Formats: sequence, C-alpha cells, structure tokens
Amino acid sequence: MALIDAHGRNHDYLRISVTDRCNLRCVYCMGDEGIEQLPHDDILSYEEILEVVAAGAELGISKIRITGGEPLVRRGIVGLVREITSITGITDLAMTTNGILLARFAAKLKKAGLNRVNISLDSLQPEKYKRITRCGELQPVLDGIEAALEHDLKPVKLNIVLMKGINEREALDFLQMTLEKELHVRFIEYMPIGDHDRGYRNHYLSLGYIEEVAKNAGLSLSPVPLPGGAGPAESYTIPGSKGTVGLIHPISKHFCDSCNRLRLTAEGNLKACLYWQDEKPVRPVLGNKEALQALIREVLSSKPVEHQMAPDGICGSVKPGTMRGMSKTGG
Repeated sequence: MALIDAHGRNHDYLRISVTDRCNLRCVYCMGDEGIEQLPHDDILSYEEILEVVAAGAELGISKIRITGGEPLVRRGIVGLVREITSITGITDLAMTTNGILLARFAAKLKKAGLNRVNISLDSLQPEKYKRITRCGELQPVLDGIEAALEHDLKPVKLNIVLMKGINEREALDFLQMTLEKELHVRFIEYMPIGDHDRGYRNHYLSLGYIEEVAKNAGLSLSPVPLPGGAGPAESYTIPGSKGTVGLIHPISKHFCDSCNRLRLTAEGNLKACLYWQDEKPVRPVLGNKEALQALIREVLSSKPVEHQMAPDGICGSVKPGTMRGMSKTGG
C-alpha cells in the first residue's frame, strides 16, 4: 500500500511536532514577542500520536521525524521514541533538536531506538549564537554534537539557516567542520514562514553564496550520494573530508516535485505542505482507524503541486500561506 498524491508523489514520511515549547527563541522561528503557547490539554498525548503513526504505517508511512518546538523539553520523550520504534512498518526514526539537552539524552535515545539526529546550529561564535537564539549558550550544543557522535546517532546532520548580515561570514568555518569529523553540514535558505518574519527580505541569501565561498577558499565540492535519511539536500564532499556538505534550496531551487512528507502539528492537525495553510484535525476521528486513514488520504489528496515562496517574497499565491511560525509547525 502507498500514499500517492494527485501529482504522483509517494509519501512515506511523517514529521511529528510533539510540542510548541522551546528553550530558545531563534529570530527566524518566532518574533520578538515570542509565541502564545498552547494549553497543555491542546497538545496531542503520546497515545494519540502513536495512534496516528500506527494508522499511517499501515498506509505506507515508514519514516518518522520527531520535531518541536524543541522535542527534548517534553517529558517522557524517550518513552515515545521506544513506542514508535515498536510499530510495525516504521523503519527509520529521526529527531530534529537544537542540541541544548542532547548530551543528557543521547545515550537513552539511542537505546530506545532513535536512529539519527539533525541539530540546529546557526553560529559557532558564542555571542552571535546567543543573539540569534536570543538566550542560548553555544557550549551545550557542541557537547550535544559530540554525544551524538559518541552514541552513534548517525548521520549527525547540522542545520544552518543562512542569513545575510548575520552568519554568512561563518560559512567557511562550517565547511571546514566536515574535514575532521563525520558531520554532515547542511545550509538551508531562510524561508518566509509565518506572519512574524518581517526581516526575511533583509536576510535572505541564495545558497549560491556557499559555492562561491568554497571556490574562493580552494575547496572543491564534489557531488556524492545523500547520507542516510535521504532528504531534499544536494550533497557534496570536500575531497579528503570525513563529512559532507548539503545545500537545501526551498526558495531558489525548490524541491516540491520530490516532496514525500506529511506533518502532524503539536495540537493534532495534519498538514500536507509546510507553506500552505491547509490542515485538518485528527482528534475528531481518533478511535476509528478507518476514518483516520481516510482523513490522511483526504489531506494528501489536496496537496498542491508546489509552494509559492520565492526569492523576492511570496508571489502568485492562489490561497493563503500559513500564519504558523516554524516553532508551531515543526520545520
């Protein structure tokens, strides 16, 4: 059985936001005023999440990514990892985290069955990191990266949102991280997601910039197969390096034609596209597997052929884009 949308794309991947809470306040994720957090009772319980995963697995979902907010701030997260890995049909379980708490959890997560992690890291300079995150300390993240390597949560991918005027001058430092360690550094274009992002036009920078930086430093980028957990990145290696460099172009070279993912928000809405506003609540059909599976197919059937984000802003929209910030959607 497979989940095929109206445009012929097979969907085998579900991203689950387990909380809208986060221990950071990143500038591209939420506005200066922060976010209005959901009441606890509005957040899906783990039992409800597991019901959705099990129903999706019967339809062909095999890959799960746990996101947030910051998933490691939710109590009992290790138990959820253990339960998801026990569901028949789930073959790959990953997590996206800011890494602040990862050193504390890495061994337990690996033992519970987590395969790999993506760690958000937008600066290697402590003061700049604090400015971008509005409150974060860099060292715990670096410790988390080492713990992920030590406990074989591989491939360990580092997600860097490239921001003009903020962190683009660190591009070479990030590239050089792949030379000595088995790290997969992935640069991501800044996306205009949510109504808070008033600075997008000032900070968007095409990833052609990264190729330029590499060339000027005498570092050749040779195409290589994607590391485990294939995603939308173009993957390269610097000859002799231990890791890889990934370029993710949601704006300048979008990858909608190969999109294979659905999203479940923290309060239980299914979304077929990160950008578009369309979403359907799962709670009304929980307890009825056939109705839940019908809802999954309904959400997928309305998935647009592509988003409408573009380098000069949002253009050509035929329906409204999401007003959810990234912290409310799960990245």
